[in-house]
Amino acid sequence: MIRFRDGLLAVVLLGSALAAVPAMAQGDGPTPRLLTVSGEGQAKARPDQATLSAGVVTDGKTAADALGANSRAMNAVFATLKRLGIPDKSIQTSGINVTPQYPDFNSKQPHRVIGYQVSNSVTVTVDNLDNLGPAIDALVSSGANSLGDVSFSIRDPKPLMASAREDAVKDAMAKAETLSRAAGVSLGPIVSISEGSYAAPPQPMRILAFTTAVDKAPTPVAAGENSLSATVSVTWEIR
Repeated sequence: MIRFRDGLLAVVLLGSALAAVPAMAQGDGPTPRLLTVSGEGQAKARPDQATLSAGVVTDGKTAADALGANSRAMNAVFATLKRLGIPDKSIQTSGINVTPQYPDFNSKQPHRVIGYQVSNSVTVTVDNLDNLGPAIDALVSSGANSLGDVSFSIRDPKPLMASAREDAVKDAMAKAETLSRAAGVSLGPIVSISEGSYAAPPQPMRILAFTTAVDKAPTPVAAGENSLSATVSVTWEIR
């Protein structure tokens, strides 16, 4: 009985081993030949909103004097923004600094604090670009004496990004067809697609100088175009 059981076990193990041979042989088949191509796409559109930095810089003999003058001027700036119809959600304080002032290095006065300077700035988003120039003029007239860069953006970039992706895939397919013809092979099914997309940052417009006396004509601004780019990597089997 023991010899019978041992023989039956040997037969079962041998059958399992023979059944595994085709599967192993099948897994050791030829590696599929692949072609990987990258494609690029770009879409452009006129921006529909702008972000600018505006603020007030004031000086005083004491920190309290400088801060009081700054607060009065900033309140006028906030009132102007509200008159322009800019909502509270589009106005954000970006920095408040109180800095002691000292004599110049070439001055014969002792190195001691001679006053204070307070700077208060806000970041403002303007949704209607037609109001951007008048908004800058109104801010300066209300007391803003520090303006930073103006950057333009697109409020909803998704449709533009979809167009850039489509162009990127078409570009990859055109390249693959050219390469496959040149190599004398044909394209099989697509094995994988991966994406890497980015929005090209717009060049900000820097406001270099201005005066508190605003001309009758509004400050001219040019929004230009924003471009969004997409890249894809597509892999085909080739025959």
